[in-house]
Amino acid sequence: MARYNLSLITGDGIGPELTASAKKILEAISDNSSTKFSITEVEAGDAALAKHGKALPDLTVDIIKKSDACLKGPVGESAADVIIVLRRMFDLYANVRPAKSYPNIPALSDKVDMVTVRENTEDLYLGLEFNVDPNTVVGLRVTSERASRRIAEYAFKTAAIRDGKRKVVAVHKANVMRKGDGLFAATCRDVAKKYPEIQYSEMYVDAASMNLIRNPEDFDVIVTTNLFGDILSDEAAQVVGGLGMGPAANIGESFALFEPVHGAAFDIAGKNVANPSSILLSSKMMLEWIADKYSDKKASEEGKRIEDAIVRLLGQNKKTKDIGGSLTTTEFTDLVARAMY
Repeated sequence: MARYNLSLITGDGIGPELTASAKKILEAISDNSSTKFSITEVEAGDAALAKHGKALPDLTVDIIKKSDACLKGPVGESAADVIIVLRRMFDLYANVRPAKSYPNIPALSDKVDMVTVRENTEDLYLGLEFNVDPNTVVGLRVTSERASRRIAEYAFKTAAIRDGKRKVVAVHKANVMRKGDGLFAATCRDVAKKYPEIQYSEMYVDAASMNLIRNPEDFDVIVTTNLFGDILSDEAAQVVGGLGMGPAANIGESFALFEPVHGAAFDIAGKNVANPSSILLSSKMMLEWIADKYSDKKASEEGKRIEDAIVRLLGQNKKTKDIGGSLTTTEFTDLVARAMY
């Protein structure tokens, strides 16, 4: 029997509703399997900023550091002061965002099964912006061979273990940003030589944006830079039915944080209508990561239960309002828990 300490950032807007959903499913796993959890809820985001004067309080950071993994609900306007800080603090260099077709979800194709592997520590997201004069701002875009190489390695290893097409496409704009994206592309090409069994190609980001709409089922693994990855992964989520179905992982060498790809959606907060699938599928990714890190096959099996339950419900057309159904957040969560055991 294995027990894992999880930190749970409740977040803002619909964050508390979604994290309550995830907690219920994780507690169901803990009650019905040999994979056990101790879950500690922590504050971060707009509400934490108003209460403590910091969007990411010191106590929250201390609890996260002591946990085996972190699950995070969406936060509001202070998102950059939470997630970007945590990515740097724990060197969570790989942002992994699957996009998959599910039953009875309006989508551009019912044959999509892809993942975007996004470099998570560099690019314009470093926030190196400066006023040259009152009317002009310069932003520095940082690209290193080290960061490019490790994200490329992660992408190829992902393609090698997936049941997909065993393809990696590096997305960049080296025809314009010749130095930075040139370095990224050249590094990806070099890494590709180590994986002859994986089909490697390259695509400019504007062409990739178009092809995600035109032929989304052709993609397997996209590897790209931070800004491009942020945009393309949201597009990919919409291709398969919307952000409510989009999970994400922030993975480093020794720690990982999991979160839905969408924001805090203040307009529907407190109405019990948010689709919890994104955070439940993020929980599934967390269990897969735990299984790999701690050599715990059972944890991966429990993660699969979550996705299998969601697929079963969607196949029966039982879904939340944002994807054409009538169920509330809690109703859908309860049905997932029942379908799992």
